[in-house]
Amino acid sequence: MLQGEGGAGVGRAKMNLHHLTIHQAHQLLKDRELSSVELTKAILERIAQVDEKVHALVTVTEGLARHQAEQADERIRAGDLTPLTGVPALIKDNMCTKGIRTTCSSRMLDNFVPPYDAMVVERLKEAGLVMVGKANMDEFAMGSSTENSALFPTHNPWGLDRVPGGSSGGSAVGVAVGEAIYALGSDTGGSIRQPAGFCSIVGFKPTYGRVSRYGLVAFASSLDQIGSMTKDVTDSALVMNIIAGYDPRDSTSANYPVPDYTKSLVPDLRGLRLGVPREYFVEGMEKGVEVVMRTAIGKLEELGAEVDWEVSLPHTKYALAAYYIIAPSEAMANLARYDGVKYGFSYQEAESMWDAMEKTREFGFGPEVKRRIILGAYALSAGYYDAYYLKASKVRTLIRREFEDAFERFDALITPTSPTVPFKIGEKVDDPLQMYLSDVCTLPINIAGIPGLSVPAGFSDGLPVGMQIIGKPFSEETLLRIGFAYEQATGWQKRRPEI
Repeated sequence: MLQGEGGAGVGRAKMNLHHLTIHQAHQLLKDRELSSVELTKAILERIAQVDEKVHALVTVTEGLARHQAEQADERIRAGDLTPLTGVPALIKDNMCTKGIRTTCSSRMLDNFVPPYDAMVVERLKEAGLVMVGKANMDEFAMGSSTENSALFPTHNPWGLDRVPGGSSGGSAVGVAVGEAIYALGSDTGGSIRQPAGFCSIVGFKPTYGRVSRYGLVAFASSLDQIGSMTKDVTDSALVMNIIAGYDPRDSTSANYPVPDYTKSLVPDLRGLRLGVPREYFVEGMEKGVEVVMRTAIGKLEELGAEVDWEVSLPHTKYALAAYYIIAPSEAMANLARYDGVKYGFSYQEAESMWDAMEKTREFGFGPEVKRRIILGAYALSAGYYDAYYLKASKVRTLIRREFEDAFERFDALITPTSPTVPFKIGEKVDDPLQMYLSDVCTLPINIAGIPGLSVPAGFSDGLPVGMQIIGKPFSEETLLRIGFAYEQATGWQKRRPEI
């Protein structure tokens, strides 16, 4: 039976189709109570109804979605379906989609149409993808609020004057308001988990190398990871079952067995040891966030987990500084390809080749991208490499070892996803340091290459708070188990914004 808002079995007639989860939609499709064409039509109508308020989508692929829905219905009639077959999805606009514009929300790639699909898109297509659009983001995934999009800012549905987080803000909002049943995002320093927390959905960043980055437009190659953005933890497991796995086209892809993640979804935590690192309850954390987190961790104890509140990860305080040397350095190298010659925006009124390259980058990149390129160029410049990049790499090793030591004692660590609730649009846009601090709880996980899951934990003054669950490499099953047990006991994942 399907689970409705009150937890009782409900039929299709009692539920808004755009608020279905993957597993609910799959059951309706499988039982022939709903067709993919009908579900896709409902989602496209929802986009037409609400996107002018939230601006979550860069491109709406209506014709493609309807065609894919028809194909999905044919598969379903033939009995050839996966849990994702015929279920409408959004793809973050930094993942290549063959024949569909992929902009990275940047003027530099405004008219770029990839000739191939990202690996994750290939796998979703094999599973019966219905893609309703490409989601807005901070330009080249550089930002924490989706205000750095060259196109338009995205608005948080829990408060339209608030940011949705970033850089995967469009994906998060699209799922939260029902413009898709699920979405893919990418996470370099918190870009899945922080907007998931801000929008009260589930965001999952797997272990580095667990999901192929082939076809993901690179920001910082040693940190980037693709993951899922869903309405509940069960859906996260279903998406991971499809997108995880080895890919020889990605040199950092891990050739490691992929389990059935849904088998880890059990509603109790008996026998699990959880640690709460004190450094993540940072100075400047909002009181309401702390109250929600203490209540949430108390619930984990009620579910049978053994919780230690006296854990210390002292090198955490250096993670922000190390990240903002490593990530911009890699970004500077990756973005050097945008020279106005090969593809993308090209300034045509220059006096020389060098002038053309300079003007292409001047007008093609936004201010935050330029800021990070400059930071990276400085950190890697002659005479400064050892002082900055090399030192940051050593700090990275210390942070990774510190996590390894913690996981000798604990099955997972519990922290806030963000130290604040969603802040107002424009509030931090002129203060880069304050904006960077929004990711202080999430970016150490990317530095260490370990998995992190953000689940809805409650509200402070009507605005969402996320709880982050962190695990050792390839412990995705443990994180899903903890997240599933918590959401089953609390029900926060069932609340939807009124829009």
